Amino acid sequence: MEGEPTRIMIGVSESTIKGYPHASISSRGAFEWTLQKIVRSNTSGFKLLFLHVQVPDEDGFDDMDSIYASPEDFESMKHRDKRRGLHLLEYFVIKCHEIGISCEAWIRKGDPKEVICHEVKQKQPDLLVVGSRGLGPFQRVFVGTVSEFCAKHAECPVITIKRDASETPQDPVDD
Repeated sequence: MEGEPTRIMIGVSESTIKGYPHASISSRGAFEWTLQKIVRSNTSGFKLLFLHVQVPDEDGFDDMDSIYASPEDFESMKHRDKRRGLHLLEYFVIKCHEIGISCEAWIRKGDPKEVICHEVKQKQPDLLVVGSRGLGPFQRVFVGTVSEFCAKHAECPVITIKRDASETPQDPVDD
């Protein structure tokens, strides 16, 4: 399909560090790597597709005991999560517009590895780029790894970007 831009989907997530509603180290690294190594100066030849998957909290509350919940608490949480997700995607959309690259961004809820693979099937990007936190084998058993799952199950080529060792927090789960 000559003339159509190459569509690159990038899975992005929030930082897990409390009180830090910004893009994770791995997401920023995957985005910057994509710009530097793939897009380079050919901004018209690519379209970036940003997908953020919000993981529903099991009881609906991150920091409070659901025993004290009211219907208003649930509404408040839904609005807070949506705002945080939009804030995250806004970061990437603003960066794309600053350099003149076409993009789309959207939010889904669910298990990130399942949702990303489903969205790949629906959107059919040419390439999926995901960041990796660099978890060791012991941590992977308990936390799991979205990048490994996507590499095996996504219906397009997948590039996993390791984060720079200098940006790795003491606990790699903190991203």
